Amino acid sequence: MEKILIVDDERNVHYSFRRVLGREYELLSAFSGNEALGKIDDPALRLILMDVRMPNRDGLSTLEEIKRRRPTLPVIMMTAFVSAETAIRSTTLDADDYLVKPFEVDTLKQLIARVLQKHPSAEESASPPDEARPEPLSPEAVPMLGNSQAMQEVYKIIGKSAARDITILITGESGTGKELVAHALHTYSQRSNGPFLAINCAAIPDSLLESELFGHERGAFSGAVEARPGKFELAHGGTLFLDEIGDMPPLLQAKLLRVLQEREIYRLGGRRSRQINVRIIAATNQALETLLQDGRFREDLYYRLNVVRINLPPLRERGEDILLIAKHLLQLHIQDNKNGPQEFSPTACEKLLAYSWPGNVRELENVIAQTVLYSRGPVITEEDLTLPASSTPAAASVSPPPNVEAALNATLEELFAQHAGSVLARSEQLVVGKALELSRYNQVQAARLLGVSRNVLRERMKRYNLL
Repeated sequence: MEKILIVDDERNVHYSFRRVLGREYELLSAFSGNEALGKIDDPALRLILMDVRMPNRDGLSTLEEIKRRRPTLPVIMMTAFVSAETAIRSTTLDADDYLVKPFEVDTLKQLIARVLQKHPSAEESASPPDEARPEPLSPEAVPMLGNSQAMQEVYKIIGKSAARDITILITGESGTGKELVAHALHTYSQRSNGPFLAINCAAIPDSLLESELFGHERGAFSGAVEARPGKFELAHGGTLFLDEIGDMPPLLQAKLLRVLQEREIYRLGGRRSRQINVRIIAATNQALETLLQDGRFREDLYYRLNVVRINLPPLRERGEDILLIAKHLLQLHIQDNKNGPQEFSPTACEKLLAYSWPGNVRELENVIAQTVLYSRGPVITEEDLTLPASSTPAAASVSPPPNVEAALNATLEELFAQHAGSVLARSEQLVVGKALELSRYNQVQAARLLGVSRNVLRERMKRYNLL
């Protein structure tokens, strides 16, 4: 039997793992990070499942030491308190994956099987001292919020690609936080001590954009009274973020392609090439594939930029991340106004969740700022929230396909009347799951589809581990 080490300070967790995995694997237990480090030299050990939050030595510092001593030993992190920093640091430190508690047994078993398959059993023991991994960075917390599954996938890609010095393309609607992702990629990279510069290709006239990017020599054009370096030179040793790359004019697309290929630039009006050492991160809210078909974006540049792609989900698809972000923004806006509103009422929360947020996080921030300014009571009510009437609420955009429409029209209580025992539970789980899928995990919308209150829906989600 393959040997797995469970690292968690709670004894009931070890008991649960023995119940679900004890027949398939030989399980070892460690109740602290230090105890785990005393057991990793066992050459038969195939995998570690480790909690992030533990007293004295937490899971991330333990992971760091495990990877220093046994770089090829796979580790899966577990946490009930997920955050962008935890998720990204786990993958940056080479954790194979992480699980958010509580998780389904099938999900756990599939992940273990996949990780073990990826790592053959003929594994070397501790690496020689001269092959020790370099000390990882200790970056500041990433200013991103979100516990939704969609954001978990984003965090994983950031963690896996940040330290690799490759070009990255970030896509997503306006206001989804593309520059925050670019900052995170820089923060968790080997270039974190270098500069991070950003330029919006759509906000600068074409006639000035070339000078902003590449710089110019004295006399290169009317008004160029002195030489000036551009963003590529100023970002040397760091990261240059090219926002709205889809709006870059064709001539500059060709010059950017040359920079990516040759790693050198020419200032406007200059004859001498200048070597640069810059990581490029590009972003766009447009479909570059459509621009390719229309001949407005170079195909060769597209493939140079699209080495790793991070697609940010719109806010309407992130469920209760909306409330998490709204509460964070509220705390930011009331710092200078201690007499302002301190929280949202339940009906205000439901209104926030039901709205479609076409402007994404940027629109949410504007709404919160205006609400704090005009609200007079300690609690923000539904009436305090002013949302554009012209925008279609998110619930109206959900159109259940015909094959599940009948099931969704039945309330949960009707399902109880129609089924019994395990058949009932399975039917109920399927219908609740389908409603969440159709509503993109917006609980207010899902509850409306099922004809139940949001509290009833949340109780069923907890019962079936759908949270």
